[in-house]
Amino acid sequence: MPKLVDHEQRRRELGEAVWRVIRRNGVEAASVRKVAQEAGWSAGALRHYFSTQSELLTFAMQMVVERIEVRVGALEPPADPREAVEQRLHELLPLDKERRAENEVWLAFAGRALVDPQLRARHEEVDEELRRACLGALEELGSAGRLRPGLDLELEAERLHGLLDGLALHTAMRPDRMSPRLIRSVLARHLDSLDPAENGR
Repeated sequence: MPKLVDHEQRRRELGEAVWRVIRRNGVEAASVRKVAQEAGWSAGALRHYFSTQSELLTFAMQMVVERIEVRVGALEPPADPREAVEQRLHELLPLDKERRAENEVWLAFAGRALVDPQLRARHEEVDEELRRACLGALEELGSAGRLRPGLDLELEAERLHGLLDGLALHTAMRPDRMSPRLIRSVLARHLDSLDPAENGR
């Protein structure tokens, strides 16, 4: 009986090999040949799944997105709206080993996307999804009365989005300084600044 091959699992193995190469040697080193070598495959076998480096990198980038989505989907949100929003936003930040690895890979893709049209298109889609997630979080806080009245939600979504990106970049560049406690505190302070209950104290 012929051996059954789980093609999706094999694609994920390749995606994880891309991650290892990028974290060790940078995104420029993640060629089809190098990734095949990392995964213990021949370049020809790899090309049955991904014909170009761009396809390979796009898939590995999508793996980051899917891992975040799985984690967020598995959350059991607390009753307090503010705590629930913070809980979700924490999943987007590099607060542990797994999320720091995702962050390093994501930032490498972001740099590569500047010169790779295929990666850029996907990066822009995901970036817009993140902006909408920020807007949704603010709308949720507003509906619960945890947002100061009169705020421009679109502008505040851009500000929150920029804060998340900045924390991610700073953590990648200065992991010794950006502890999980500091990251959480910066986000909490920002949300406090939007909360009428906190500002009334």
